[in-house]
Amino acid sequence: MTFKVHWAAIAEADLKNIILYIANDSPTNARKFFEKIKEKASSLTEFPERGRTIPELQNQGIFLYRELIVTPWRLIYRISEKKVYILSVLDSRQNVEDILLKRLIK
Repeated sequence: MTFKVHWAAIAEADLKNIILYIANDSPTNARKFFEKIKEKASSLTEFPERGRTIPELQNQGIFLYRELIVTPWRLIYRISEKKVYILSVLDSRQNVEDILLKRLIK
């Protein structure tokens, strides 16, 4: 079964900000990271459950969301029917639990 991947506006903004930040130092590295993140997201069309449930949210009893790691970023998503929704791209060095609870529990 093939799933369709959709990017939420905030996830697109996250990705854009990350790429712009990296591009300040190295446009070449920015392109590499952009391609790597997009490739990881595209891989969810075939294997959406390959990502782990998010440990910080498990502690809150929330198991709906998953993540893929593209070091040092975390690609946060959820699966619904035959769709995968990319919800955030976060720097794992930040307090991810607070950010996720603010964004996802509204």
